[in-house]
Amino acid sequence: MSSIAVCPGSFDPITNGHLDIITRGAKVFDEVYVSILNNSSKKPLFTVEERVELIREVTKNIPNVRVDSFHGLLVDYAQEIGANAIIRGLRAVSDFEYEMQLTSMNRFLNNKIETFYIMTNNQYSFLSSSMVKEVAQYHGKISELVPSVVEEALRSKFSSK
Repeated sequence: MSSIAVCPGSFDPITNGHLDIITRGAKVFDEVYVSILNNSSKKPLFTVEERVELIREVTKNIPNVRVDSFHGLLVDYAQEIGANAIIRGLRAVSDFEYEMQLTSMNRFLNNKIETFYIMTNNQYSFLSSSMVKEVAQYHGKISELVPSVVEEALRSKFSSK
């Protein structure tokens, strides 16, 4: 039986911290679906399609990574693709309470899907997509925070505003 994991998120945009978690998860699981939650209540900078393309570009050298998007409940999506695990990244202790609530609800909804936490590399422990967008908006240095293709996409978005 192969092990399939879902690494969910908004990835608006994907950062080096996300990429660290995805890369490490891909070493543990046979397949990792990096899956963008299509949440219509949020106002993302990048469309779902743009985020899918950026993630495909930055993960193209990781053969067991698939990129997808979904609506609805994560556990329903995970079951639909045959996943038996969810990968979540933790940056700091402050993330844990929220993550514990999500995991508890997911376990309540489907106790056959396990959640695995991966601590982010210390160099990315402060990093969030929101912070990257804010720094990029004011033309600050983000080259060490995101892959170059993402930096270019951010610069393009903010030069057109």
